[in-house]
Amino acid sequence: MRYVSVRDFKGKVLIDIREYWMDQEGEMKPGRKGISLNPEQWNQLKEQISDIDDAVRKL
Repeated sequence: MRYVSVRDFKGKVLIDIREYWMDQEGEMKPGRKGISLNPEQWNQLKEQISDIDDAVRKL
């Protein structure tokens, strides 16, 4: 499963898009696979969503 979360890391805001896994107690834990974006990178990604959607439709 993949989730998006917002967290504070050493005083910096990060937006995580990350795979999660379930531990033995049934709790979801963040995995190593994923990406952390700072707010500037997140805004750049959001600005390109329309172009990304267009590219996906063309495939």
